[in-house]
Amino acid sequence: MKRLIVYYSLEGNTEYIAEKLAENIGAETLKLIPKKSYHTSGFAKFFWGGKSAVMAEKPELEPYEVADDYEEIIIGFPVWAGNITPPIRTFVSENGQLLKGKRISAFACQSGAGAEKAFSKLKGILGIEEFFATAIFIDPKDKPSEANRLTLDVFTKKLN
Repeated sequence: MKRLIVYYSLEGNTEYIAEKLAENIGAETLKLIPKKSYHTSGFAKFFWGGKSAVMAEKPELEPYEVADDYEEIIIGFPVWAGNITPPIRTFVSENGQLLKGKRISAFACQSGAGAEKAFSKLKGILGIEEFFATAIFIDPKDKPSEANRLTLDVFTKKLN
């Protein structure tokens, strides 16, 4: 099965999981990069990132290509204010037709809570009832843990 992991990562946690997962399941990766970068520290990071997520903004992304022959798309993102990140919203909006009929899974990285709410919103945007598989990681790169390792193992098994 040809698979693509599409992800956005601000601080490297989502990228860390995307790379580990790609290695585990033999998937290709696509890192989404907004043309205007987000703040990475302090109050501005939380204020502007949260505002952008809550307001359902769709930032312009650096050019990327996605072939239409992928059978499965796995979407990865950090949770911002209980939402998917804006670059993911842009990708889904730009590729609605491409995503139809594909097996869709998702994973989220968070420090606190909100991933389930973000998954629900993403399902609504995609127009699907359920994901094939989902996983939630708590700061996997910054705070490695046995729980994150086990979550990655279980997610990998579901996808295989």
